[in-house]
Amino acid sequence: MIGELIKILKITVLTSKNSKEIAKKPWKLNSIRQTVTFASSSSPVTTTTTSVSPPQSQILTTRRSLLSGEITASEIAKSYLSRIRLTESHLKCFLHVSDNVLKYAQEIDQRIAKGEELGPLAGVLIGVKDNICTEGMPSTAGSRILEHYRPPFDATAIKKIKELGGIVVGKTNMDEFGMGSTTEASAFQVTANPWDLNRVPGGSSGGSAAAVAARQCMVSLGSDTGGSVRQPASFCGVVGLKPTYGRVSRFGLMAYASSLDVIGCFGSTVADAGMLLHAISGYDRFDSTSSKQEVPEFQSQFLPMDLFESKPLKGVRVGLIRETLEEGVDSGVRSVTQEAASHLEALGCVLTEVSLPSFSLGLPAYYVIASSESSSNLSRYDGVRYGNQVMADELNKLYECSRGEGFGGEVKMRILMGTYALSAGYYDAYYKRAQQVRTLIRKDFKAALEQNDILISPAAPSAAYKIGEKKDDPLAMYAGDIMTVNVNLAGLPAIVLPCGLVEGGPLGLPVGLQMIGAAFDEEKLLKVGHIFEQTLKGSSFVPPLLPNVA
Repeated sequence: MIGELIKILKITVLTSKNSKEIAKKPWKLNSIRQTVTFASSSSPVTTTTTSVSPPQSQILTTRRSLLSGEITASEIAKSYLSRIRLTESHLKCFLHVSDNVLKYAQEIDQRIAKGEELGPLAGVLIGVKDNICTEGMPSTAGSRILEHYRPPFDATAIKKIKELGGIVVGKTNMDEFGMGSTTEASAFQVTANPWDLNRVPGGSSGGSAAAVAARQCMVSLGSDTGGSVRQPASFCGVVGLKPTYGRVSRFGLMAYASSLDVIGCFGSTVADAGMLLHAISGYDRFDSTSSKQEVPEFQSQFLPMDLFESKPLKGVRVGLIRETLEEGVDSGVRSVTQEAASHLEALGCVLTEVSLPSFSLGLPAYYVIASSESSSNLSRYDGVRYGNQVMADELNKLYECSRGEGFGGEVKMRILMGTYALSAGYYDAYYKRAQQVRTLIRKDFKAALEQNDILISPAAPSAAYKIGEKKDDPLAMYAGDIMTVNVNLAGLPAIVLPCGLVEGGPLGLPVGLQMIGAAFDEEKLLKVGHIFEQTLKGSSFVPPLLPNVA
C-alpha cells in the first residue's frame, strides 16, 4: 500500500513541473430542454416534467409552527426520534442519539408558554458529526482510539447553536478522523445512502448528509477538509455548504489538516444551510485562524418565489470550469451539469467557459499537504496524552500498541504518507512543491473570480457508488475528490445543491452542482443557490426510503 501512496507523491512532482502544458479541449454547451433528466453513464434519458412544489425551509417552518401554537417542540422532537427509530437500523447514520432531546424540547415549550423570546434555532433538531466536540456526549471522530471519550466542553459552533435554541439530536457517523470519501472507514459501522441502501452516502461526513436526506434531523454539521461536506451532499441529494476558511471557528473540531479543515452545514434547502451557517459564524478568541470579517444577514437572500423577477439572476456572471467536464467524468453527470448551466442562463446569468490551468494538480497536492498535516496532528494520540491506552511493559511498546490497535487502516496509510513527505531528503520534493502548487491554484481561482461572480462545476465525477466498490482501491477513491479539493486549497466558500438525477437505485441517484465564490462571499452563493433551487422544475429530492415525506 505504501507503494501506491508514493505514486501519489510522485504525481505531484511530475505534474507540477508541467502546469503550463495542461490540455485545454474546447467544448460547447448543449441546448437542453427543461425536463427532468435521468442520465446514465452511457446516454441521457429524458422524462416528462411533473409538478413539484419548491422545497421549504425546515427552520423557518418550525419557527412559524411553534410561534403560532400549531405544534409543540416536544411533538416535533418525538416525530423525529420516531423516524430515527424506524430508519436507523437500515441507514446507520448515528453513532449516538442524545437522551436529552425531549428534555430540551420541553424547556422550549415552557419558554413559549411564558411568552419568552425564542432563539432563531429554537426547536431545530441538529445532527453533529462525531469529530465536533459536544459536552457530555461521545465524540470519537469515528475512531477506536477515542472510543467512550466524552469532552468536558462544547466546540464553539455547538455552543452558539445551543445559545440560539438548537437541539443536538446526536452524533453522526464518519470516516475515521475525516479520512475517507465513503464513510466505510468508520471504525464502528458503515452508513447507507437513503437513495439506495446498497450505495455509500459519500464521506467523510456521510452520516450527517444521510441523516438530513432521510429527515432524521432538520439540519446537520459536518467538516470539510477536501470535500467532505460537498461530496456527500451530492451523493445524498441535499444542500452542503462549505464556508470560507476562517468564517467559522475550528475550536472543538478535532484536527485532521489544520490549514484545510472547516466546519460546514447540511440542509434540505439552501435557506436552512445558510441560516445554520449564520448561527455558527464569527470571530472566536479560542481560534487564532478565525476571521473578524463581518457576518452578513444571510436570511435576507431567501425571498419567496412570488417576489422573484422574470430574470432574477440577470447580469450574474457564471463561469463553468472547463476541466471539470472533461475525461473521467460520467456522461450522465456531465449532461445534468450542462442542464443546470442552461437553467442558470434562463434565470438571466451570463454564462462563459473558464479554464483553471492548475486544476489537475490539486488532487496530488492536496493529499500531500493533508497527509503531512495529519501525521503531525494525530501524533498526540499515543495512549499517554490522548487516546485509549494499551498496557505494555515499556514506553515505545505502549505507543506502538495504543496507536496500532486504535487507528484503522486508512488513518495509518495517511500518517505514513505524510511522514514520508515530511522526512529529511523528501520535504522539498513533496511538501514544499505541493505548497507551491497550492499558490498556483489560488492564483488561478483569483483570476477566474475577477472575471466571474461565481464558478460552477459538478460536485463529484459520478453519482454514489456501491458499498465496497472502491474500498480496496485507494487511488480510485481519492480521484473522486478531484472536483472539491482545489476549493479547500484556496480557502474559498462553495455550496453544493441537487440539480438532477442519473440512473441507479429505485428512483435514480442525485447529482449535485457545485457553486464556488470569492472569499467571504457566501451571501452571493446563497442568493444564486436559493433562486436556482426554488425555480428548478420537476425534481423532488426526497429519497425513496421516505415516500410520504414532503
